Amino acid sequence: MQSGAEIAGSTGGVRLDRRGSKRRPERLQAGSGWGSRLFDILNTLFLLFLVSTMVIPLLNTAALSFSDGLASMEPRIILWPEDFSTEGYSTVWNKIQLGRPFWNNTIVTVWGTLGHVCLCALAGYVLIQRGLPGRRLLTGFIMLTMMVPFETIMIPVYIVNKELGLLNSLSALIVNGIVSGFSILLMRSFFAAVPWELGESSRLDGAGELRIFLTIYIPLSAAGLATVTLFEFVGKWNHFTSAVLFLNNPAKYTLQVALKALIIDTSSTSSNFLITKNVRMAGIVIALLPLIIIYPFVQRFFVKGIIAGATKE
Repeated sequence: MQSGAEIAGSTGGVRLDRRGSKRRPERLQAGSGWGSRLFDILNTLFLLFLVSTMVIPLLNTAALSFSDGLASMEPRIILWPEDFSTEGYSTVWNKIQLGRPFWNNTIVTVWGTLGHVCLCALAGYVLIQRGLPGRRLLTGFIMLTMMVPFETIMIPVYIVNKELGLLNSLSALIVNGIVSGFSILLMRSFFAAVPWELGESSRLDGAGELRIFLTIYIPLSAAGLATVTLFEFVGKWNHFTSAVLFLNNPAKYTLQVALKALIIDTSSTSSNFLITKNVRMAGIVIALLPLIIIYPFVQRFFVKGIIAGATKE
């Protein structure tokens, strides 16, 4: 019987246990352990740095919004309010009257998102029908629309809206972008994953297409609906280019257009008073609040939708 040294020599320095399986040398095990720990430490520090670049600006914005007007004008970064005051919020809401743009933005976002989700879900359901002629061709055309940036068709879109009499109306912001290729294809991928036999059995029982769509496909694709809803809600709430393009009446301004004027202007257009930094930061916080409030409720479905949408065909 060979000794342990002979076994080690015959296997090139790799020890064998009693069962004959190989074991890594202790030096390699120790080295890999230290390397793994070092990688974890560096990775954690890098992630903390990335998080700080996103969290610190938000904390600075919130702290300035709750600071006194004179204290907020100091050119420095603060993470806690100085001379705590809600003056910025009362000024931006009452004197600058940010309430009207906020309400306009809410109307556009709610109705635009609702119409977008309904139409894109219906279009996605149509694209999975096996008897649809030219189904692949239609899908290809929809994919092509995703490759055309809005800036390249901005002038034709403006002319069409002008001819339709939609300029200076919130309807222009709702109708334009009511559907998107991304949302249609995402809903199509979710609907395609639903077993076709479920719909066929319902058809044999006499159910119509609308009933099959509402009672089978919609409940089984809740994650996809939540994903499309969140994407469109954020996009509609933060829209700026289309609002600047279609609106020139201050009474119809949405929140982002009003914020642009608030941040750039140094004095109010309606009154002769200085717009301090706490007033501007208060406007930004008000614009962020709906997104911060809504996201935790749909985050679970959103993550599921992104993962499932990336793996389904």
